[in-house]
Amino acid sequence: MPELADEPGLVHGFSTVAIGSVGLKHATDRSAVLASRQAFLRVMGLDGQALTAVGAVHGAGVARVDEPVDSVDDVDALVTDQPGVVLFATYADCYPIVLWDPVAHVAGLVHAGWRGTQAGVARRAVGFMRDEFGCSYILAGIGPGICGRCYEVGEEVAVQFDARFVNPGQRGKWLLDLAAANAAQLEEAGAKAVYETAMCTKESYLFPSHRRHPDGTRFGAIVALR
Repeated sequence: MPELADEPGLVHGFSTVAIGSVGLKHATDRSAVLASRQAFLRVMGLDGQALTAVGAVHGAGVARVDEPVDSVDDVDALVTDQPGVVLFATYADCYPIVLWDPVAHVAGLVHAGWRGTQAGVARRAVGFMRDEFGCSYILAGIGPGICGRCYEVGEEVAVQFDARFVNPGQRGKWLLDLAAANAAQLEEAGAKAVYETAMCTKESYLFPSHRRHPDGTRFGAIVALR
């Protein structure tokens, strides 16, 4: 996120196809994925550190991380105030959301697909930072994800969202703007600023997209503290 790039103490970034797939769940070659993850860490200046992965179960669970662990299951957002913790999640159309409080020196990473967005994961993560760490100056960055022009859903999904975020599509389908829905949650939860990369994973070949190529490849997001 350009707007957060110069924040002292915050390390964050999104991998591209140039790094290779960083998702293990559907990987046919685990060693290649692990090598890509190490390359991502090197690029971020975190060489040799361990990744703490978001379980990403498409819900609204949030967890605090005080020391590195392989994975925190059953949650879609992690928050830490510890410099030795590298938060990590994988994506292929869902949205990564970076959270940062420069006053409290607390950072978070959210995984927001349609189910997590509908469940309010972004709102919950901001509230968790406030309740758990006393954060009162939270900045949010919404990373690359499938945009509202491309994300076609059925009526059973569309009706679960405010009409502000849904537009008619073709052949009885609807277009859902997840970025706008998450931005609204973040603002309503009290984030001081919400920034967006406005990069669509389906439109941009910089990132894997499940809707464009459902081949199991994933890009990653890293959030850490210096």
